[in-house]
Amino acid sequence: MTEYGYFLACEDHGPKELIEQARMAEQAGFTSLWISDHYHPWIDVQGHSPFVWSVIGAISQATSLPVQTAVTCPTVRVHPAVVAQAAATSAVLLEGRFRLGVGTGEALNEHILGGPWPQASVRMEMLEEAIGVIRHLLTGEEVSHHGKHYTVENARLYDVPDEPVPIDVSGFGPAAIELAGRVGDGFVTTMPDVEGLERFRRSGGGRSSGQGPAFAGTKVCYDTDRDTAVRTVHHRWPNMFLPGELGQILPTPAHFEQASQLVTEEQVARSGPVCGADPEEHVQALREFADAGFDVVHVNQIGPDLRGFFDFYRTSVLPRLRD
Repeated sequence: MTEYGYFLACEDHGPKELIEQARMAEQAGFTSLWISDHYHPWIDVQGHSPFVWSVIGAISQATSLPVQTAVTCPTVRVHPAVVAQAAATSAVLLEGRFRLGVGTGEALNEHILGGPWPQASVRMEMLEEAIGVIRHLLTGEEVSHHGKHYTVENARLYDVPDEPVPIDVSGFGPAAIELAGRVGDGFVTTMPDVEGLERFRRSGGGRSSGQGPAFAGTKVCYDTDRDTAVRTVHHRWPNMFLPGELGQILPTPAHFEQASQLVTEEQVARSGPVCGADPEEHVQALREFADAGFDVVHVNQIGPDLRGFFDFYRTSVLPRLRD
């Protein structure tokens, strides 16, 4: 049976707000948490980018829910040896309820140290090597590694969880999905992509069993007035509608704002996330992921009415999904 979690957006909320949302999500009946990892928001109006590992530490003391990064990039901005330490500490604090979701990242967050932003094929190569480094370090053994992209010398993590941290890989194009199937423990995406999930299974489908779990995230905008909800999405998340690889290659929020001028309210209303307060529309949107075969779906609320959203899902959406 598909489970439903809440998606914490670090681009759109400060650290204290995210921790409070985690508490509200647990009280509303969500069973897990996703959390994004950004150095910049997509556009300035979102206005936040707290350090995700500090927030995860606080969440571990505020709720009993499992947490998964969705996703962190362990290749450019942060060395994989440091990501391994962060993941190990998170897993210890969460008493095994932590999954490390990883991906090839975006220039928006990763270019900040001034290095080159590699093309997609190189980024996937880097990610595969980084996952190997992280897995080795998470054993608690001393690691020395001299690879094509990374060097590690005499590194050892002293605080590691009793069980290995699952590493789930984000994939959107065929090559990335096949990488996820080959080296990931699970699959991460943001669409009810039946073909993508089948490709993940054909490509290995998770290292241990071939049936690794599939995780998805989606956005909605709860508001009692649908037109207001559409305007909120257009104002706060127009970057969702940018085509192709723009999300991976644009370097600053200002560039995303320039590109987002091409996005209209009509486009949001026509092809955007569920907007408004019709419970059946929310249920149907989430059931698409369940019907596609996803194990866990995480929902993010766009807009200011968080308490209204959590009350709405607690009383009108999650019970229908369970039924």
